[in-house]
Amino acid sequence: MLQNSTKRKWCRRSTRSLRDDLAARGIPLCPNSVGKMLQAGGFSLRCCRKSIAETQHPDRDRQFRLITEQRKRFEDRQQPIISVDTKKRELVGNFSNKGQRYGRTSEETFIHDFPSYAEGVAIPYGIYELLKNLGTVVVGTSYDTPAFAVDAIHTWLKTVAFDRYDPLRERLIFADSGGRNGARPRLWKYGLYHSIANVYGLRITVCHYPSGASKWNPVEHRLFSQISHNWQGEPLRSYERILGFIDSTQTTTGLRVQAILNDKTYPRGIKISDRQMHTVKMKAGDALPQWNYTIG
Repeated sequence: MLQNSTKRKWCRRSTRSLRDDLAARGIPLCPNSVGKMLQAGGFSLRCCRKSIAETQHPDRDRQFRLITEQRKRFEDRQQPIISVDTKKRELVGNFSNKGQRYGRTSEETFIHDFPSYAEGVAIPYGIYELLKNLGTVVVGTSYDTPAFAVDAIHTWLKTVAFDRYDPLRERLIFADSGGRNGARPRLWKYGLYHSIANVYGLRITVCHYPSGASKWNPVEHRLFSQISHNWQGEPLRSYERILGFIDSTQTTTGLRVQAILNDKTYPRGIKISDRQMHTVKMKAGDALPQWNYTIG
């Protein structure tokens, strides 16, 4: 590797700086020729790739195999498989949104993203159906709580699930191991049983992705990424506008999405006692029970 005269230990080399070093050694080349030589040698512009998980769990691969087995079992039975999670909380108002869009003029937005300027907040909870490549997003206006997550799934169930899956006897849920629908919150499990499983006589199997593996949750890269792409560069000035962007999200591979507004207020800090948890009919999985269980 060429070293320049300043003996810098760290530097970012460009084709122009390499050209200058080569010229000092009596090799006259233009920057374009330097770039072609780099490409011929197998070099190209690269960016950092997030591939090292700091919190990789020792049972990570085993859990992924269990998830694959459960998915195959539910596919064979033609029972619904849904991937769920909460998308990033958005401020509703005239705020800048990342990305670019085609237009004759730029959108004029606030310089600062102060919450006091906002009309409210939007909390999109996504439900992605793996077998049908369909998405439902329930947009909350209060707080991201386990009760909100359960209500979002309940809304999906009443709105579309019974029509799409007949007969509907059980379902499989893929979720992250953390967050409001994580493996630990008692209110999440309590709500799934008392609001859904016990009411409709359904069996709900839940598989959580291991710590640090949330990006493999299908709802992230098959639903949320498409929604972000659809509204990039567009200020989310109202709830109507947010719902419109979500509803219009679609792909050439057949993804279609519907949006539902939930303006119910969800209090935070609700605790479920041991006595209440004893009323939940729940069976832990034979393998890795901290991430796998069946309710109902």
